Order: sequence, then C-alpha cells, then structure tokens
Amino acid sequence: MKTNAPNPPASIALALALMLAVSGTGAAQAQACLDKRQIQEAVASGQILSLDAVLASAGVDANAEILNVQVCDQGGTLVYVIGVLAPDGAARNLTLNAR
Repeated sequence: MKTNAPNPPASIALALALMLAVSGTGAAQAQACLDKRQIQEAVASGQILSLDAVLASAGVDANAEILNVQVCDQGGTLVYVIGVLAPDGAARNLTLNAR
C-alpha cells in the first residue's frame, strides 16, 4: 500500500510561502524606521545605544552573523530589529530595546 507522504520540496515551498505571508502582514502594520544616517545620529547623541552594546546586553553570541539591522519606532519605543544567523546555522529575528 502506497501512502502519499508530503513531497519535501513542496513542503519547503509551502513553509517559505507561509513565512512570506506572515512577514507581509508585518509590513501592513508599517513601523517608522530610521535610515542609516538617523541611526548613526541617534547613537552619537545618546538617544539609543550602539548595536554592539544592545547585542552584548541581550547576551547574543559574539560569533553570530548579523544579517540586517533596522531601528524602528514600536509603540513609542525605539527598538533594534536584527536578523541574526547563529553559528549553528539557525536564523532568527530579534527585537531589542534600543535604549
């Protein structure tokens, strides 16, 4: 008797489609994010902590690869939204208070 097990490539495609759909929902709730110059000015003025300081205080592994960084206003609080690739290959998004 032959069973119809999910096709692994199809399962992966479905998972990716769901991730994109969920991330698209976040875009619909657009946050006001700073550009690179604004981030540099905010760090220089002491309005927010540096990325290194925030990562260290959150206990993020110093060997983790940073994929992307944004600073966004989330309900009146500035937060770092950081894509991180851990040494074990796991990718994740972190949202850390920028102050």
